[in-house]
Amino acid sequence: MTVKNLIEALTEQEDINFLLTNRIPRAALTRFMGWFSKIENPLVRDASIACWRLFSDLDLSEAKKTSFKSLHDCFTRELRPGLRPADPDPAVVASPSDGIIGAFGTIADGELYQIKGAPYSLRDLLGDSELVEQHRNGRFVTLRLTSSMYHRFHAPQDGRILKVSFIHGDVWNVNPIALKRIERLFCKNERAVIRMQLASGEALTMVPVAAILVASIRLHFIDRVLNAQTTGPLQFPCDVTVHKGDELGWFEHGSTIILLAPGHFEFCAGIAEGTRIKAGQQLLRSPTMQPTLAS
Repeated sequence: MTVKNLIEALTEQEDINFLLTNRIPRAALTRFMGWFSKIENPLVRDASIACWRLFSDLDLSEAKKTSFKSLHDCFTRELRPGLRPADPDPAVVASPSDGIIGAFGTIADGELYQIKGAPYSLRDLLGDSELVEQHRNGRFVTLRLTSSMYHRFHAPQDGRILKVSFIHGDVWNVNPIALKRIERLFCKNERAVIRMQLASGEALTMVPVAAILVASIRLHFIDRVLNAQTTGPLQFPCDVTVHKGDELGWFEHGSTIILLAPGHFEFCAGIAEGTRIKAGQQLLRSPTMQPTLAS
């Protein structure tokens, strides 16, 4: 048995996986990784990336760069131009990121779920009563980014970003094993609430959720890092016009994005739990918007 197979066998054991990824000093380890990953030393970089490959299916063939300054530089890599085109149909809400589709469906009077049988409150997630009312009976979908995936995220539709709220919290792992065991996990972790308005005036909201080793979120239109060290005002009024597919920012590592949409939007064909999706691919559709006619 190879070292990689042994590691996979151990981490597939739920008790061991949970112990290794959660019952440790999460905040301290996350701060350490934030420092360590930025070391620009060839030996440290190469050893770190080699170790990373042991734990994941890391594939750098799509990366814009062929070499990296540090582990962090590799984590936050850009892709070669044209690899994640946004679906051109104006009726389609595109996936904001690469990811694995988790829980999705209808928000039942302000309640949604992280896995079946594990509900949480929209109010606890967003911390904004007005926004809760706009999404009370809407749609939601959870996208989980693994450590090896492309970590940048993009605008899912044309519109305006009105406000970003940063909510301090913990850094629990967000893998399926932790979601089974930690109630209201997404409401406990650090997260940003990106409030977007579509041309129709309806709300489309993205909630990037941080996790262990990944408690930093960067947004192009806010000139600061959002993490545990963020102080001062945590509400950032914005007036930023974005087009579907525009890059909005990135995680420092893999994590989760929860997308909230109006209730009359429909999930596109093929959307199912456990399915892998790439940024720009079809996720939801607005039945009231005129689709693009095929040429």
